[in-house]
Amino acid sequence: RLFRQEGTCYQQAKQVLHVAVPDRLQGRERETGILRQFLREHVQGRRPGSLYVSGAPGTGKTACLSRVLIDCKDELARSRTVVLNCMALGSPHGVFPALAQHLGLPTATGREQIRSLEKHLTAQGSMVLLVLDELDQLESKGQDVLYTLFEWTQLPSSRLVLVGLANALDLTDRSLARLGAHPAGPRLLHFPPYTKEQLTHILQERLGQVAGDPVLDAAALQFCARKVSAVSGDARKALDVCRRAVEVVELEVRGQTLLKPLPGGE
Repeated sequence: RLFRQEGTCYQQAKQVLHVAVPDRLQGRERETGILRQFLREHVQGRRPGSLYVSGAPGTGKTACLSRVLIDCKDELARSRTVVLNCMALGSPHGVFPALAQHLGLPTATGREQIRSLEKHLTAQGSMVLLVLDELDQLESKGQDVLYTLFEWTQLPSSRLVLVGLANALDLTDRSLARLGAHPAGPRLLHFPPYTKEQLTHILQERLGQVAGDPVLDAAALQFCARKVSAVSGDARKALDVCRRAVEVVELEVRGQTLLKPLPGGE
């Protein structure tokens, strides 16, 4: 019974420390607001455009966008949303058949596929929101894939809104210099690494959902946040470290509980 009580709080702690999209992202209020405003202006306002979101792994890019897409579900109901992870594509050019499949277009090859998509995205119809995670996987010789995608948003009567997420801060400068000079080129949004204070708040908020006494000491959370912020500012790493710490304690307590003599026993 003792272990069941203690075991429950450890299970809850591990659950809340998992890398899931929370209801509110600590320390990312500004970025969430910019994403929400961009979607309202372009998707609801029927204005084609593109947004390039950069930031190191674990800085909340995908989590923020996922939260905004969930929150704006009703507002985006009249448009078509396609989310692709570019890591899952066999090659940079694989983005075109994948997009065609999501839009219900017949699969073609090479230039024929690109022409078919271009025709579809400039015809009458609802707005298409295309989210490309791990966008840097689409870098290719001559950057023809990236240029094609971003230039679709600049075509007359285009109904494409493109949001690309990548780790590299300088992808647009390095690979898409031609687009930067265009007045309708991609807007940029950078996610800086989390600070020690932000990581501490994230961990405290998550563990605050566990009933009973604190599972992890406040000083331990600050120690973890300080170490992770000094190396990477990666919130996923901070959550992983704390979850592992809970697992270690859980194993120790289980061993102690099982070996504890029963009252009145020999």
